[in-house]
Amino acid sequence: MTVAVASGKGGTGKTTIATNLAMVAAERYGHVTLLDCDVEEPNSHIFIKGQKTKEEVVNIKIPEVDESICTECGACSNFCQYNAIVSLKGRPVVFKEMCHSCGGCSLVCQPKAIHEVDHRIGLINFYSAGKISLIYGLLDVGSPLSPPLIGAVKRHENKNALNIIDAPPGTSCPVIEAIKDADFIILVTEPTPFGLNDLVLAVEVSRKLNKKFAVAINRVGSGDDRVHKYCKEENIPIILEIPDDRRIAELYSNGYTIFENLPEYRKSFEEALISVDGVIQNG
Repeated sequence: MTVAVASGKGGTGKTTIATNLAMVAAERYGHVTLLDCDVEEPNSHIFIKGQKTKEEVVNIKIPEVDESICTECGACSNFCQYNAIVSLKGRPVVFKEMCHSCGGCSLVCQPKAIHEVDHRIGLINFYSAGKISLIYGLLDVGSPLSPPLIGAVKRHENKNALNIIDAPPGTSCPVIEAIKDADFIILVTEPTPFGLNDLVLAVEVSRKLNKKFAVAINRVGSGDDRVHKYCKEENIPIILEIPDDRRIAELYSNGYTIFENLPEYRKSFEEALISVDGVIQNG
């Protein structure tokens, strides 16, 4: 079972909910895998404090041209829709940062002058924290393509246990890559006009992907009730509400979790996880 925690915008409390749910799940199920797929700015490891067990370099395949064989026909340049390989005065030039690693240029090259080589895009870090296995990706500085690294992180899902994905913010390609295989999505928002605007976008994406989803509202009391009204009108369940509590903000700023330090909120997270489990089990 895989639950993705996503949001239409950053700063809504996505990581707060993902890490606290992981702690609940560790107690309830005995083991949980937390996959931080927000690879441009992963921070789950700040709150889930464990022992690093290993790291893994992630590469993608990019083209390399053997100029001694190349006939300068331009087929590779004509094929590439991302302009990652272009013909300059007939000579192919590779822009590795733009390559999407599809391999098409090597297929259309008749003289077989193109072969693929590894190009590093980031790291995957593995941590053990009691019953929680934390796996997070870290995109290399300057690397523009996060979806391949997100996919590499997801390949470490434990098919025999609960997986929680901390997805990137927004509704673009990295988010789709993170949530596309999830059994359930928790959309985190806040009770503000900006929160509602981006929640609507996230709901549209979830529906396009034909996913089961529910909403979690963070900092309740800091805004208005328009998010609640929207969810009611759209028949979207709200499975978790976290009040605008200064103590929570102080814990977060110091790298501590709600679950461990404010026991009065434990039940809310437990009930949210039970609700998700029930929806998934009932199909």
